[in-house]
Amino acid sequence: MQQSIIDLHPGLVWGFGIVVIIMLLLDLGIFNKKAHEVSSKEATIWSIVWISLSMVFSGVVYYVFNQDAGGHALAIEKFTQFQAAYWIEKALSVDNLFVFILVFGFFKVPKHLHHKVLFWGIIGALLFRAIFIFAGVEIINLTFLPEMSLLGKDVKINVVMTLFGIFLIYAGIKSWGGDDGDEDEDFSNTAGARLVKKFWKTSDNYDGDKFFTMQNGVKMATPLLVVVAVIEFTDLLFAVDSIPAIFAISNDPFILYTSNIFAILGLRSLYFLLANFIHMFSKLPYGLAIILSFIGVKMLISPWYHIPSPISLGIVGSILVISVIVSIMFPDKKENAEVD
Repeated sequence: MQQSIIDLHPGLVWGFGIVVIIMLLLDLGIFNKKAHEVSSKEATIWSIVWISLSMVFSGVVYYVFNQDAGGHALAIEKFTQFQAAYWIEKALSVDNLFVFILVFGFFKVPKHLHHKVLFWGIIGALLFRAIFIFAGVEIINLTFLPEMSLLGKDVKINVVMTLFGIFLIYAGIKSWGGDDGDEDEDFSNTAGARLVKKFWKTSDNYDGDKFFTMQNGVKMATPLLVVVAVIEFTDLLFAVDSIPAIFAISNDPFILYTSNIFAILGLRSLYFLLANFIHMFSKLPYGLAIILSFIGVKMLISPWYHIPSPISLGIVGSILVISVIVSIMFPDKKENAEVD
């Protein structure tokens, strides 16, 4: 059984945590201390920063394992596991961008407050993704069936991975082409909004970038807190797809968590970069549906045939590139009509 980075180099775990905390403090406390509308230039710089940090960290993963007993082969495997998990999460998270745009539009959130909402949404994601990933790995390790002979081969089937595989294939088929129903959704009645309204009275108007305000001597939640709650619960729903998907890549919780968090951290800047151009990727939902189905199939056949991480990375990357190219070559007629 391959050792985790957590076992081999616990100092790297602390290093990762410190880097993330410092970057978040710099982001909110220095570069975005005052609420403002994020420009395309700023979003581009931060996107480059987060992607660069992710690539550097994957290089550190390769270096660490190349120094240990596993050598070059294990180092390549861990490197490609990180890369595959990172780009799968990055790709599936793009779906979040479509919903974020709808949520901000529904609640009429001023553009200079978008960054703060997404920042606190990411703080919640850091916590919930850790719970999902580390608990998920432990549950998977406990749910292997005894070895049996099936289809001419002795295999050990994992109950949870099999269920995840079936679910991802179903999710891929269901999400084929995207779900236009979100456009008509009443986000003021979603679970996140109802939770806030259960504990506080909510005001109808924003009060700067405050989550709470005083009206007639009564402390009330502003719509901004409601939006943050809606974004948090939206991320939880998307995690139902993305977290099982990365379990097909690796059983190392640190590889999965770090790749997942780096992808999530870069999602905020990606939102500001693509928000005005998201319609140009109309075929991307089809690509994401194929990726979900592919990962589901990979999970189901894993007891008989293991698809190596480099091959998985190549397939996922190819699907993404093709879906983007097709989107550009064959733009959606509905979007063209709106532009005209």
